[in-house]
Amino acid sequence: MKVQSKISLTGLILMIFSTIYGFANTTVAFAQMGYASIIWYIFAAIVFFLPSGLMFAEYGSAFKDDHGGFYSWLSESVGEKTAFVGTFIWLSSWVIWLVSTSSKVWIPLTTLLTGSDKTQTWHFMGLTPIQTVGILALIWMIAITFFSSKGIDSIARVGSIGGTFVMILTGIFVVASVILLFANHGQLQEPIHGAVSFIKSPNVGFQSPIAVFSFVVYAIFAYGGMESMGGIVDDLDKPEKNFPKGILIATLFVTVFYSLCIFLWGISTNWSKVIGGDDVNLGNITYVLMNNLGLFFGHSLGLSHATSVILGSLLARFTGLSMFLGYFGSFFILTYSPLKSFIMGSPKELWPEKMTKLNKNGMPAYAMWIQAAIVSVIVILISFGGSGAQKFYLILTDMGNISTSVPYLFLIAAFPFFKSKQNIERPFVAFKNKTWTNIIVAFILIILSLGIIFTAVEPILQHDYTTAFWTIIGPIFFGGVALIFYSSQSKRLKK
Repeated sequence: MKVQSKISLTGLILMIFSTIYGFANTTVAFAQMGYASIIWYIFAAIVFFLPSGLMFAEYGSAFKDDHGGFYSWLSESVGEKTAFVGTFIWLSSWVIWLVSTSSKVWIPLTTLLTGSDKTQTWHFMGLTPIQTVGILALIWMIAITFFSSKGIDSIARVGSIGGTFVMILTGIFVVASVILLFANHGQLQEPIHGAVSFIKSPNVGFQSPIAVFSFVVYAIFAYGGMESMGGIVDDLDKPEKNFPKGILIATLFVTVFYSLCIFLWGISTNWSKVIGGDDVNLGNITYVLMNNLGLFFGHSLGLSHATSVILGSLLARFTGLSMFLGYFGSFFILTYSPLKSFIMGSPKELWPEKMTKLNKNGMPAYAMWIQAAIVSVIVILISFGGSGAQKFYLILTDMGNISTSVPYLFLIAAFPFFKSKQNIERPFVAFKNKTWTNIIVAFILIILSLGIIFTAVEPILQHDYTTAFWTIIGPIFFGGVALIFYSSQSKRLKK
């Protein structure tokens, strides 16, 4: 009998890091808050990433034999109805990801081909650039759904290549930044004016206390994904000892690395000169900063302007290639994986027969096409809503942040109920004191809720009702649909 090898402590730390760390999160953080984003990343790591990771580990180890994932955790803790609504909202976060990515994927593609973001110059049959991107996103969604539903998912493996390229990209960025620091004798392009630089954002959109605190949602988004690690507890060597130790070390490592990378952007990037322009948005910020890194690197080493421009273009193209491959691979998987997990993990009798039926390729094709229709409608409504590029990509980013954060409210709020269950076998226990568990849960819920509320309220205070509407509509709409659907199906089953 073959003995399955166990995951070591080092292996666990590397798995957590690769799951959580996102290179693009550092550029968005620097664009939104400058150096001031660092303190919020540290705050989010302490109050969310560390405790929630341990909670998800308890869930995962207790329900390791259940294949419903998110749904199973909630269903066993707080009941079927809450689980259905919570998981439906969780599914909406992936739908919003599809909306956002189908629109953003054209930026790395055009950067790869031309060296810079040209999407803002695209026009088709009298349509604006954003409307043109919306039409392309619609075509992209339909094409990927078609191929995924046919079981042609081997191409998704290019996503792992993209992940490798992004890690190489991160290495290039760190090394280049350190060289620039020495080459310029420690002078930063974004100067530090005492402690205020680490508290106050250079971005006029993040000056009020409400706007600043809403940034916690950006930071929580950057640490999202730990729920996927909950199921590996049993595969660890000495889980009761190594998992909490791994979480602690990984939290420290990821937080320090995020903070370091945000700081390093200030070596090559002057916020006002590079980010403050109208042609820079949350969709193209990563490519703009990498292009600027290459340009500044060339100038700092005494290369000609023409050579520096080529260097900047090469870095931007490599970034475009890395991000495009990552998006491309992930999109194939995420068009069916969360949907299939929810539908197959929840009670089949709740769903119409067509929704649960798998085609000959093992795909829930009917459900996938409904999802594609929903994504397409949302994309068209936002892209034809009259927004400029900056507002368009801000809406997509805020929608993604909110829709990712709301499902965590369900999982964390359900944790005390999970702990109170007496008939559950618990191979791994991190929270042993009931009072402290409840205090920690309450604190996380308050921070999460305030971050979500402030993110939604801030555009209303600025009279930007379009951004406010799209920011909050995802969880509200999908939560409402879930409640109506569940109530309707429950009544049908009782008859």
